[in-house]
Amino acid sequence: MPPLYNRRPEPGLSTSLPPVALPLAELLLRVKQSLSERFADSYWVVAEIADLTLPRFDGAHCYLTLTDQHQTGRGAQLKAQARATIWSQRYQQLAPVFEEHTGQELRPGLKIMLRVQVKFHEQYGLSLDVLAIDPTYTVGELARQRLETLRKLAEKGLLERQRALPLALAPQRLAIISSPTAAGFQDFVQQLEESSYAFSLALFPATMQGEDSPGSIRAALESIRKRRQHFDAVVIIRGGGSKTDLLAFDDYGLAAAIGAFPLPILTGIGHERDEAVVDLTAHLALKTPTAVAAFLADRLARLDAVYDGYAGRIRELAAQQIQDAATHLDRVGRRTHLAAQEQFEGHRSTLRQRVRATAPLARARLRQQELQLGQQRHALQRAAHHAAVGQQRRLVHLGITLARRFRRLHRRRREQLLHKRYQLQLAAERMLHRAEILLLEKANQQKDALASKQNNGIPI
Repeated sequence: MPPLYNRRPEPGLSTSLPPVALPLAELLLRVKQSLSERFADSYWVVAEIADLTLPRFDGAHCYLTLTDQHQTGRGAQLKAQARATIWSQRYQQLAPVFEEHTGQELRPGLKIMLRVQVKFHEQYGLSLDVLAIDPTYTVGELARQRLETLRKLAEKGLLERQRALPLALAPQRLAIISSPTAAGFQDFVQQLEESSYAFSLALFPATMQGEDSPGSIRAALESIRKRRQHFDAVVIIRGGGSKTDLLAFDDYGLAAAIGAFPLPILTGIGHERDEAVVDLTAHLALKTPTAVAAFLADRLARLDAVYDGYAGRIRELAAQQIQDAATHLDRVGRRTHLAAQEQFEGHRSTLRQRVRATAPLARARLRQQELQLGQQRHALQRAAHHAAVGQQRRLVHLGITLARRFRRLHRRRREQLLHKRYQLQLAAERMLHRAEILLLEKANQQKDALASKQNNGIPI
């Protein structure tokens, strides 16, 4: 059976003898020696952390998967990937320094500059040993990403849109986005309860740190959007935390959702030094949840003080106006009294003149009325006499008519009574006749019975 290797002879190789095969371990050992000789030094490389396994206990190592993605000249996506290891003692040195300078821990998705040494193991393959990490590169990369996020927000007008929204003079109906178990939320509620004003709070729970935080907060914002007519403002609060915990609040999608929200949004994310991107797109950014509660209570207190000032000024103006009106009314009253007296005297003199002028006319009118009344009285007497005569004639005529009708009715009644009497007599005679017939029939029956007994020899 011919061998399965080198079926086609290559130029320069003898075909008389088969080539000598190397064991895999020896081949990989040669690769290891070549890499050790060729890449004996360490190298600074830039890569993105695609996957990360942190030490779970003291003495454990940190394992990373590093990637590098970029486009070629033809536009194709080129991706390089390698495994890397930070040994335990070196991780204890590098991780605190990196977190101190950058404000965050190593995490997937973070772009870093690290010094590595190429290692090759016959069993585990190629890997990189991490010797050092340059935190200044990561700080610059985060700053670049932040500036890019701010630039995109500015292009869409989302950095100033929230500040243009009017905040209610007395924002008391609040939609709260926070973790229900967060200490910052408890401090916020306690601060409001200790104030002199009543607030209506509606909690929309959300994850406030980690990779799921931006999506969870945006989902809470969408829930509030559906009920936005019930709220005056939205408050996003959380307790303090590391820079890594606050990294979610630099997310572009979350910042854009806050900038485009129709209600004013107040933030109290719990950081004293740095300012998150969502703070720049919100209506008002305060450092802590307690500061947000103090701002709301102070706003109502200042509004209350303004109203008290307005009330005092209104009382002063009202008292002054009442005093001025009383003085004016007193002056008008005196003028009115004098004018009324003058008008009364004038009307009284005019009335006297009219009385004197109308007295002869009244007497003449009375005499004329007396004459008219006398004429009307005589006319009424004559009319009454004529009416009485006419009524008497009508009564006589009615009496004659009634007498005639009475006689007719009397004759008709008498005829009816005679007719009924005749019918009654006729009915009585018929009944008597029937009774006589019955008596005769009974007498004949008795005679027949006696005759039959005599014929039969029966003694009677």
